[in-house]
Amino acid sequence: MSARFFDPDGDRFGMPTFPFRMAPDGYATRRQLRADGLRPGGQDAIQIMWFSNRYRRPGRPPIRVAYLYRRDRAKPVRPMTPGRAAALAKAMLARRTCPNCRTDAGYCIPPSLGMCVPCAYPN
Repeated sequence: MSARFFDPDGDRFGMPTFPFRMAPDGYATRRQLRADGLRPGGQDAIQIMWFSNRYRRPGRPPIRVAYLYRRDRAKPVRPMTPGRAAALAKAMLARRTCPNCRTDAGYCIPPSLGMCVPCAYPN
C-alpha cells in the first residue's frame, strides 16, 4: 500500500483519498455508474491516486486521479425526452455542417481543420 496516497479523512488532499485498488467497497466511477443506468446525483466524491509511467507531463510527477461515487446514493439517469433528443440532434448536425460549403459532411468536422476535408484539401 502506498502510504503517500492514503488520506481517508481528506486532510492532505482536501477530499478522502485512497491508493489504487484500496478504495472502500460500494464506490464506482461515473462510467461504471452509467453502465448500471445511474448518475452521481450531486454527491461528494472520493478519489483514488496512483503513479503511472504512461501519464507523464513535463515538470510534474506522473500521478493519475480517478473520482469515485457511492452507488447507494446514485440516482437513476434521467430519461431522454423528445425536447432533449431534438436539441441533441440539432447540436450534432451543427458539428457535422461545414462552415465553408454549408453541407452535411456525414462526420464531425475536425477542430484542427475547421472545415470538411474536401474544403480543407481541394485538388
